[in-house]
Amino acid sequence: MNMEQDAPLSFNQAVRGITEFIEVAIHTILYVRQVYPAEIFVRRKKYNTPVFQSRHPALNEYISGAVKAVADELALGNVDKVIVVIKDKEDVALERFIFAIQSMVQVEAYNKETGVEGAMAGPVLGQYFRSFLIKLSMVESQLGQLGLGDDVSFSIVIELKDDKAPSVTHGKDPPPWVPATLQHTTTGASEEAELHLLRAVETGIINLSLAVQESEHKLSLAREEYVPITSGKGKERAVE
Repeated sequence: MNMEQDAPLSFNQAVRGITEFIEVAIHTILYVRQVYPAEIFVRRKKYNTPVFQSRHPALNEYISGAVKAVADELALGNVDKVIVVIKDKEDVALERFIFAIQSMVQVEAYNKETGVEGAMAGPVLGQYFRSFLIKLSMVESQLGQLGLGDDVSFSIVIELKDDKAPSVTHGKDPPPWVPATLQHTTTGASEEAELHLLRAVETGIINLSLAVQESEHKLSLAREEYVPITSGKGKERAVE
């Protein structure tokens, strides 16, 4: 019996584990939704499952910088949601991959490296993250292909708790966040948007769920692509 592996997570371990997973998941989302060509991704292994990681330096820098800023806010207990928004060429949201975060315990600063009683062990959390990634890898069967080629892009949005403001950046680096376009956020989503829960995990410190939301705009485009018309014999067929 490995006592260290069975030890409960500390607050800081939970923050590091969740932000590392979010970074891996962002790369996976960009690969499976074909936001970028498959050629720029390399196959890796993480959480004992195959994953795909971008090898484009500028893209990786953007993702890692955003995730670091998420980690800073998460450590302060400020984060409500992290959203990967997939957009069309008009900057209109098509899909929102939503990482919803719920802090379950308050931990004093001096105690954040101490295991939290009743919390999940690190290896168990890794198994949950593996199941998240497997679910993500199969999401195309649920969402269909976007099929927009180069006319698709993405952004990373952070939604803070209602009473929180972004923490001040120290040093020479510019603030990592700018105000988000409303329709990229969950608040700006139409009532016609469809939400699909993919996976959730309760660590006992910070709970995490992942869902994908198809926007009203995407759903309306899909309906327009399948317009039944009546032939002379009264049968319906789809307009290509």
